[in-house]
Amino acid sequence: MRRWTRWTLIVLGTASVLLVPWMIVLAVTLPGSTQVRHWALAWIGLDVLMAAGCATTALLGLRGDSRARLTASATASVAVLDAWFDITTAPAGAELVQAVGCAVLEGALAGTCVYLALSRRVLAGA
Repeated sequence: MRRWTRWTLIVLGTASVLLVPWMIVLAVTLPGSTQVRHWALAWIGLDVLMAAGCATTALLGLRGDSRARLTASATASVAVLDAWFDITTAPAGAELVQAVGCAVLEGALAGTCVYLALSRRVLAGA
């Protein structure tokens, strides 16, 4: 393992430990609810990222370009984030049921993208 790779991994591991007290501070100090400006833009932005990730992964994958594994990985992350925010911001009732339904579909998309990201054979044109 290269020296800079080792140090990068050590920094990432340290960051994960340092984030724990920060999460505790946020849990204690953040309000239970808030007024948000540009709410629609935030949600549309996640969907734009997901659509762009799907399109880019498809285009690169169909060309046999191994960079599709990177875009598939990023798209899986966006899908999981979208599902998380769908569920955690939905009020109880019909909206929560709809959010859970969307989250199931986004979970399937994330799983498909993870499969593509980890599969050398699929994206190598084999």
